[in-house]
Amino acid sequence: MNIIEKPLKIGKIKIPNRIFLAPMVDVTDAAYREICRSAGAGMSYIEMLNIGAILHTNPKTQNLMKTFENEYPKAIQITGKSVEEFKDVLPFLKNYDLIDLNCGCPSIRTIDNESGASLLKDPEKIVMIIKMLKKTKKTVTAKIRLGYKNNNVLEIAKAIEKAGADALTVHARLAWHSNKIPADWEWIKRVKESVKIPVIGNGDIDSPEKAELMCNIADGAMIARAAIGNPFLFKQIFHYSKTRKDMPFNFKENLSYFQEYLRLIKKYDIIDLPRAKYIGTNFFRNIKGASQMRQKLMTCRSYEDISDTVEGFSKANP
Repeated sequence: MNIIEKPLKIGKIKIPNRIFLAPMVDVTDAAYREICRSAGAGMSYIEMLNIGAILHTNPKTQNLMKTFENEYPKAIQITGKSVEEFKDVLPFLKNYDLIDLNCGCPSIRTIDNESGASLLKDPEKIVMIIKMLKKTKKTVTAKIRLGYKNNNVLEIAKAIEKAGADALTVHARLAWHSNKIPADWEWIKRVKESVKIPVIGNGDIDSPEKAELMCNIADGAMIARAAIGNPFLFKQIFHYSKTRKDMPFNFKENLSYFQEYLRLIKKYDIIDLPRAKYIGTNFFRNIKGASQMRQKLMTCRSYEDISDTVEGFSKANP
């Protein structure tokens, strides 16, 4: 068994392989998680939700909190600004197997709310939050960056481990770094050497070769941007790990994942047109007619319009 296919135990949970789909806002709803898991991803999470939105129980947030049929583990990623908030949200988390604390989101909205990557400025607060979440008796993990403005990743990692977290994901950039700045995997290696809990590496993993390299540096590889509109990447990763050969990209098969996504959002009653359009446009890249197809998708005014447009394109491009 190669390193990618080797199961990984996180707390009470056994992950079937070492490849993780990152929680991504506006992407990883129940339907998208399901298609990526079917393509090979061993683990996935509900996208980051702010505790305030969960406590207000608005319909959109409740849709995002849905899990897909037979999903295991049911994993949710949350963030917030105060320990008291985390205490209040515990009853809303009883149906999940794993709770992931986001200490890495760098968006202006999240930072202004003193959550996400802003938490990296206060390691002691992170410790208190982890301890609060552990009161659920569930598996608790955290996702961090190298630091807010200055690198304090080793301090943060050791504090999270001491607080009782079951695993840690490290995105190898500072909070203020854009994606144009290469992720520094050397720091993932240093974190792995400094703690005993499983460490998942994240940042710039966009190929089977990089996924395997990360799995040799850390305990797992978390894929984010490269998986948007490309669930087929997971199939390529496992093909490469078994054969040592690259699997050519198959647009038709990858498009079938989007068609399945459309079927699932209807099944789970989580249709969100702007989200479906955004995800759909990411499936149409680097092929003839992609630009026109993306423009056409963005003009669709209903679920049926999107479904019919994609079906028509698929039939016209056998």
